[in-house]
Formats: sequence, C-alpha cells, structure tokens
Amino acid sequence: MKIGKYDLKINVLITGLELDELQRYVWMMAESFGLDRRIENYQGRRPIGLYRWDIECLTDVMDSALEDKKCYPSNTKTEYLALAGLRDRLKQIYKENFDNL
Repeated sequence: MKIGKYDLKINVLITGLELDELQRYVWMMAESFGLDRRIENYQGRRPIGLYRWDIECLTDVMDSALEDKKCYPSNTKTEYLALAGLRDRLKQIYKENFDNL
C-alpha cells in the first residue's frame, strides 16, 4: 500500500501488558502489509506510528481475540482488561482523528 501525502500518521505508545497481549495475536495480522512485523519487533520504548488502516486492523484483531472464549475464558483477568483497554484507546484515537473523513 502506498502512503499518500494526505494520510495522517498517529503516534501511539503501547507498553507493558498491553504490548504483551497484542504481540500474542500477531499471527492474526498476516495480510496487514507489514504491520505484523512492526508489532512483533516493537518494544514499547518509543511511540509507534500508525495509519488509519493500521488502527482498523489492530482493533479488528483485538475484537476477534477478546470474543474468543478459548483465549479469554474470563472477562475479569488482567490480560483481558489490558487488551480491552488498548482496543478502546485505539478506537477513541480512530474516532477523534478519522471519523470526520
């Protein structure tokens, strides 16, 4: 995918348990134009630049993972809450920056 001159890049810092849980589901991002490698190699020291389609892919992956009872049998575990918090944060970022397009 070629980035256009009007494509907005949002810098997001993902650290700790949020990053650990997100990296567990890198395999679900196979058709993501390199996002899977970027997330797999990301260490959480600096913000990662995400475009609109990256945020859409990440939220879709997290939605699928959170709905899967094999991955998260309990909605009260800290891992579930960390991934749900990251998903909600990314959805808010998406809403603030891209809903008006």
